[in-house]
Amino acid sequence: MWDADQYEKFRGERSRPFFDLLARIPDGSYKSIFDLGCGTGDLTAVLADQWPEARVIGVDNSDEMLAAAASHGDPGRLDFVKDDIAGWRSAQPVDLIVANASIHWIPDHEALIPRLAGFLEKKGLLAVQMPANFESPSHTLLRETIETGPWAAKLEGRLRHDIVLPPSRYVEIGWSCGLRMDVWETVYQHVLPGKDAVLEWVKGTALRPVLKALEGTDRDEFVAAYAAKLRAAYPETPSGTIFPFRRVFFVARKA
Repeated sequence: MWDADQYEKFRGERSRPFFDLLARIPDGSYKSIFDLGCGTGDLTAVLADQWPEARVIGVDNSDEMLAAAASHGDPGRLDFVKDDIAGWRSAQPVDLIVANASIHWIPDHEALIPRLAGFLEKKGLLAVQMPANFESPSHTLLRETIETGPWAAKLEGRLRHDIVLPPSRYVEIGWSCGLRMDVWETVYQHVLPGKDAVLEWVKGTALRPVLKALEGTDRDEFVAAYAAKLRAAYPETPSGTIFPFRRVFFVARKA
C-alpha cells in the first residue's frame, strides 16, 4: 500500500529528476502521452501543460495514489486509470511514454523495454528515470537489518535489488529493438531537513515492503534498529542530512 503523504514529504527532491528527464525530451507535437506509474498525478499534469494539444493518461496500480491524482484530472485531456505497468497495453500507437521512478519495481527489463517500445508510434519516444541507489548505505543497511534480525524469515524475498541494469545495458537493449538511445546517470547530493531524514525518505519507497510485512513489536524494533544504522551512516548536520542518490535516465526514439 502506498502512502501518498509520506511519499510527498520530499516532493522537491523526488520531482527534480522528472524535470531533468523532461528537459531531454525533444520538443514536438505529441498527441498521445502515457505516464506509467503516475503517482499523485502532479507531474502528469506538468506533461499536460507542456503539451496542451495532447491526450495525457496517467497509469498507476495504487488506489491511494490515484485518489490523490484525481484532483488533477481534466476528462478527455488528462485522465487517470488503474493498471499495472507489467501488464499495461495500449490499443493505439503512442507518441510519448514516460516512466518516471516506476519501472524499477518491474522485473526483467530485458523484456519490458522492448515490450514498451512496441507500443510506440514511428519516431515515438520512451522516456525513463529510475532510482539506482541500491548499493548505497540506505539499501545495504536495509538488507543487513533484514538478514540479521528475528524477522528474517518473514521478510525473505521482500526486496529485489537486481532489477535496474547498468546504463550500458539499456543502450544495448534499445539498439536491439530499433531505438536510438540517449542514456545518462546522475548522483544527486540531496540535503534533507528534519530528524531521521533518510528514514523518512525510505519509508515512502524502499521500506514499504518491510512495513507491510511486519506489525506490532516486530515492526517497531525493526524500524528502531534500521534507524540507528542510518543515523550513523548519514549524520545530521546543522544544514540537514546529506543523502547522495544515484539515478539512471534514458530517452529512446523509435526509428
